[in-house]
Amino acid sequence: MPLGNWAGGRALTDRKILPASDSLHPSFYPAANSCYYVYSARRALLRYTGRNILLRSYYSTILLWLLSLVLWLPASRAFAASRAASLDLQVCDPVADFYLGIENYPEAIQRHLMVIRAHPDNALAYYHLGFAYGMAGDRQRELADYEKAVGLGLSNWDLFLNMGLVYMEGGRFDSASQVLQLAAFLGPYRPETHFNLGLLDERMGMYQKAAQEILLSLRIDPNQPDARNILGVIYAEQGNYQQAHQEWADLLKANPAYAPARANLAILDRIERGEIAGAVRLGAGFADVR
Repeated sequence: MPLGNWAGGRALTDRKILPASDSLHPSFYPAANSCYYVYSARRALLRYTGRNILLRSYYSTILLWLLSLVLWLPASRAFAASRAASLDLQVCDPVADFYLGIENYPEAIQRHLMVIRAHPDNALAYYHLGFAYGMAGDRQRELADYEKAVGLGLSNWDLFLNMGLVYMEGGRFDSASQVLQLAAFLGPYRPETHFNLGLLDERMGMYQKAAQEILLSLRIDPNQPDARNILGVIYAEQGNYQQAHQEWADLLKANPAYAPARANLAILDRIERGEIAGAVRLGAGFADVR
């Protein structure tokens, strides 16, 4: 069953992982590559001829640079083409990402669209564009751009995590399970991947597996009130009220201001007094995690 009415923490949208800002697009620094390759070719020729870096003859210097140019031009072009192709997957415009980082999503969308018009195979730009659309409330465009990024070869763990959350929000649990498992595989030491996979398993009624994922997330990062709260929810849904009570009580002791744990303890108290009939989900008065 879905999470029902238990008290929870942040909304799914708030659990999304902001993509990291990256380096300049390769088109911004061709001159640096050119200088590097001229310098490298010159050094290689100097090592080959056994000459000192200060050549005594003017004509030998001219000959050296001509030979360097002959060696450098084809190598530089080939390198620039391969480098641009590979970095198109992983480098985005820093100005566009700046607007993403300050949560100016309309401007971020426009900036990333400009990047994509100039570099239509830039997978990372599609990912960032999708994230901006999602935070602006356009889930359909968000998912379409995520899928475009994957189709172009991007395989970041946070991309699959954010994609899984979109699927989960839309009730597409099978698709969410596939991509969230992939996110956990690509980011095995990221607590977010295991937490959200556990949350999905809980919504699918797979409580034992859900508890395993949540516990794994807490082993990586014990300071996660939402994860500890959801673990208590899973225990309660399994009918283990004593363990759920202990989890929520310990959570409140460490985080006195964490309201969801206090709300769930109040619900368990009503169960003990017979005011509500056990852990009947959706009808027990618990608040939801959305």
